Amino acid sequence: MKTLSRWLLKESIIIPLISVFAGLIIGAIIMLFGGYNPFEAYQALFNKAFGNVYGIGETIRTITPLIFTGLAVAFAFRTGLFNIGAEGQFIMGSLAAAYVGIMLDLPAIIHMPLAVIVGGIVGGLWGGIAGFLKASRGVHEVITTIMLNWIALYLSNYLIRVHLLEKGQQKSETLAQSSWLSFSFLTDMFNNARVHFGFLIALLCAVVFYVILQKMKQGYELRSVGLNPHAAEYAGINVKGNIMKAMVISGMFAGLGGAVEVLGVTHSVIILPAFQGYGFDGIAVALLGGNAAFGSVVGAFLLGTLTFGATGMKLGAGVPFEIINIVIALVIYFVAARLIFKKLMNALNVNKQEEQ
Repeated sequence: MKTLSRWLLKESIIIPLISVFAGLIIGAIIMLFGGYNPFEAYQALFNKAFGNVYGIGETIRTITPLIFTGLAVAFAFRTGLFNIGAEGQFIMGSLAAAYVGIMLDLPAIIHMPLAVIVGGIVGGLWGGIAGFLKASRGVHEVITTIMLNWIALYLSNYLIRVHLLEKGQQKSETLAQSSWLSFSFLTDMFNNARVHFGFLIALLCAVVFYVILQKMKQGYELRSVGLNPHAAEYAGINVKGNIMKAMVISGMFAGLGGAVEVLGVTHSVIILPAFQGYGFDGIAVALLGGNAAFGSVVGAFLLGTLTFGATGMKLGAGVPFEIINIVIALVIYFVAARLIFKKLMNALNVNKQEEQ
């Protein structure tokens, strides 16, 4: 019990909770100025996200891709890189998984894992392009990953139109059911919500993230390169090789996210008029989670809940989407600016010690 109390009182737990609470309070004040009841709005948000099994299933479905892209961005951050390209890696992963799902005819026990693996590999290779250019030519990864996002968007649309398009539609043919990650018994359990087993793969990826970075020699090298590449090189670590590895692993997380979204939810890929935003939301998730593996899961849970529950605020309390987005942005801002609360807590602790 004492151990649990100490864990709950740790600064790393209290500060994010205070940050979220502060974001919700400021959001409530803005709603009051707009003439809306914040208690009704937050109750409607909570009811939408967790009020019934369908809402819980759809919340899990919303959280799942955010975990993958959050892990992708966080992994790059931890290795000293800034991966803005999770969106493009997500698109390429979904395209590759869809190609395997449509073109191959295999038993489910082979077809489904093969589609997931190919999606992850293609996402990793897409991220590896930026890693290669950074390591070999010194091209900054922010520039290359942004450009690769656009290339992925238009390349995906072109390949769908040429090879996978269903006649008369703006989407591909439906994937073979043997490649699906969604099952009727799971859907029935959540009252027809689109929940699927990709959520378990996402949690497994968080474990893999933690093991690679914290428990393996390779992770020590990756973190060393991220902290100080010059010192790492002096210590005999292959800096260029580790930059490429970091971007490949980061891209694999995002590619897996695209694969499970296609295999678990849409069962086809559409010709995208614009970015879906999963990769960019991954930046917010990584910031919310402090660039940690399980922090990213918590960050995805928070952002996914706010995103899905926001429709409840609109329908249940009449709050317009503009104010809802301001509330979501405030929560993210306060969590990202947790350093403010950390300094306040340190100041309070100093004053307390001086009084003693």
